[in-house]
Amino acid sequence: MSVDTARRTSRGAVRRAERALAPDLARGAMLLIIALANVAGVVFAGEPGLDATPEGADRGLNFLLFELVHARGYPVFAVMFGYGIVQLARRQDASGATPKQVRSVLIRRNLWLVVFGFAHAALLYYGDFLGAYGIVGLVMTLVLLRRGDKFHRIVLVLWALAAVEILILGAIVVSRILGGQGGSAPLPAGHVDSLAAPGYAASMLDRVGEWPMHTLRVLPFIIIAWLGMWAARRRVLEEPARHKSLLTWTTILGLGVAIAGGLPAALVSAGWLHVNESAASLMLMLHGASGLFAGPGYVAVFGLIAMRVTRPGSVVGALSALGQRSLSGYLFQSVAWLILLAPFTLALGDRFNSPTVTGLIIAVAVWLATVLTAHLLDKRKQAGPAEIVLRRLTYGPRA
Repeated sequence: MSVDTARRTSRGAVRRAERALAPDLARGAMLLIIALANVAGVVFAGEPGLDATPEGADRGLNFLLFELVHARGYPVFAVMFGYGIVQLARRQDASGATPKQVRSVLIRRNLWLVVFGFAHAALLYYGDFLGAYGIVGLVMTLVLLRRGDKFHRIVLVLWALAAVEILILGAIVVSRILGGQGGSAPLPAGHVDSLAAPGYAASMLDRVGEWPMHTLRVLPFIIIAWLGMWAARRRVLEEPARHKSLLTWTTILGLGVAIAGGLPAALVSAGWLHVNESAASLMLMLHGASGLFAGPGYVAVFGLIAMRVTRPGSVVGALSALGQRSLSGYLFQSVAWLILLAPFTLALGDRFNSPTVTGLIIAVAVWLATVLTAHLLDKRKQAGPAEIVLRRLTYGPRA
C-alpha cells in the first residue's frame, strides 16, 4: 500500500469514527436535560428554579428535578464540549492541516463563541454558557490539546479529589440530619432580576449586568470539559464496544454519586425533610458538587445505548440530527422562553394552576420541536442556522 493510499485510508477511518452515533445522540438528549433545568429557573425567576411551597404532585416533581436535572444538565454539556474540541482538531489533522493551523481554527471558533455568548445573554437569556465555553475552549486549545497521555491523567486525579470532597461533605450533611436540630428552612435560591423584569429593555439591561458574573462563576467547569477531552483522546464514544466496562462503571458511579449527593436537597425541596438554614445551605452545596458526576454518568449511558443500536431508527436518527445541530437547538430554547414565559410576553407560567407542571410541559414541547426541526433539516442535508453562521465565521465564506 502506498503512503498516499495509507493516508487516505487513515483519513477515511477518522471520518467514519467522527460520524459515530454516540456523541451526537448524547448532545441531542442533553438538550432535554438543559431545557428542563432552564425552564424551571425561568418560571420561578430564580437559580435553581424552585417552587418553595409545593403541593401534591409538585412535591414529586421538585424531588425529580433536584435528583436528575438541576446542576446535572450543564455537566453533560461540558463533557461533550471537551470531547468536541478533540473531534474538531482530529478532523483538521486528517484534512492535512498543520498543528499551527488547527490551533488557529480552534482559537477563532472559541473567540466567536464568546461573542455568541454575549449576544445570547444580552438578547435572550442570562444563563448563557457559550461565553464560558469559549473562554474555556481557548485555555484548552492553548494549554491542554497537544499534551501527552501522562499529563492528561492529572484530570483523573482531580476527579478523585472531587469525589473525596463529596464524601466528606456528604458525611457532614448526614450528621446534621441525624443530629435532628429541626427547622423549616427552604433551600437557598438566588433571585434573577432579568427573569422578573417587567419589560424587554429592562430585562436586557439586567442580563448585560448578570452575564459577566454568571460566566465567571461557571468557568471552573473546565475540569468537566477536560474529562471529556481525556475520553475523546481514547475514542470512548466513537468505539463504545471497546470501552463497555469503562462506560458501565462510569454510569454506575457517576449517576450513583449524583443521585446520592442530590438526595438531601431533593427531599427538602419536596417538603419531605425539614432542616435549619445552615443544613439547607450545606445540602445545596452537596447537591451542586455531586452534580458534576452526572455529566460523565449521563454521557456513559448514551454511549451504552448507542452500542446497542445497530440500525438507527427514526427516533435515534432524529436525536442524532439534533445533536449535530445542538447550538441551534440550544439558542432556540432561549427564544422560546422569552416568547412563552417572560412576564412581558405570554407569561404562560402564571396562567395555569401549577407553574412547575406548565414549565415542564413547555420544556418538553420545545425540545420535541427542535428534534423534529433537526430531523427535517437532516433529511435535506442542511446544517442548523447557528452552525452555518459559526462555521462561516470560523472558516470563512466558502465553508
